Amino acid sequence: MKPRPALSRRPYPGPQALDSLVCLIQKVRPPKWWNDHPTRVDLHELLQSPAVRDRTRLWFMGDDLAAFALVDDYNNLVFECPHSLLDLLGGEIVQWGMDCSKTTHALTLDASARESNNARILFLENHGFRKTALETVCLERDLDQPIPQTVLPEGFDIRSVRGEGDATRLAELHRAAFGSENVTTETRLSWMRVPGFDPSLDLIVLAPDGSFAANCMCSVDTEGKRAAEKLEGHTDPIMTHPRFQRRGLARALLLAGLNLLKQRGVGTAILSTTSDNLPMQKAARSVGFSTRPRKFWFEKPLQ
Repeated sequence: MKPRPALSRRPYPGPQALDSLVCLIQKVRPPKWWNDHPTRVDLHELLQSPAVRDRTRLWFMGDDLAAFALVDDYNNLVFECPHSLLDLLGGEIVQWGMDCSKTTHALTLDASARESNNARILFLENHGFRKTALETVCLERDLDQPIPQTVLPEGFDIRSVRGEGDATRLAELHRAAFGSENVTTETRLSWMRVPGFDPSLDLIVLAPDGSFAANCMCSVDTEGKRAAEKLEGHTDPIMTHPRFQRRGLARALLLAGLNLLKQRGVGTAILSTTSDNLPMQKAARSVGFSTRPRKFWFEKPLQ
């Protein structure tokens, strides 16, 4: 029997390693799962953060990347590892996540799995993760179907992001909409600096007083084109300031985004939201989105 190459562990060396992480994802996953989190864009955004880079580890078999894991700013364990190596590396991956979590003072280490990824679900359960009630609801919309006209309340208008000067107000809108302090100006800037970011697809609803009332950050997924019959695009994240909710702004943004994506040759639009965000699901379905496979969430107590 040919001996297994030596195993080594290394920190994330920098942007030059991003391609190897993406190649591992595409080697491990079935092609239809290539657009699952994390994609290249997701990894680029995550690894802009020095703290996340410090919480990233790579495992090599000889000179070949065998697995990687990181803990993001929300204390989610994000990892990719071939099923054949989970018995060897899985325990280390989870332990790495737990060790990183000591610096975040979180109560749980969280992880996710596509609902049909039985091997990953079993792995998480065998390592002390328990399924939570919260799920990520994924929806899609065929853009070959007619798209209704965008209608806004009187006095409201839609424009695209004009540049990085909008980042602070967009971050403030995000925090207000989601009741979270995690997105800062620097976070929003990192999203806008991802290669391929198109500011014309980053849509803002302006209120009559000029304030940012809602935002939908659309994008075209050229990375996953080889795995999909149609070019796919995204219409999320989408958010509405509490002062302007229940006025149809999210629906209007979705319709505007769908039209722009269609103009760019996108055939399928994808949107993800949480299972408890019923208004967002209702708005998406009202413009023709239908459900696709969900993502389950798991947590492992750290105390």
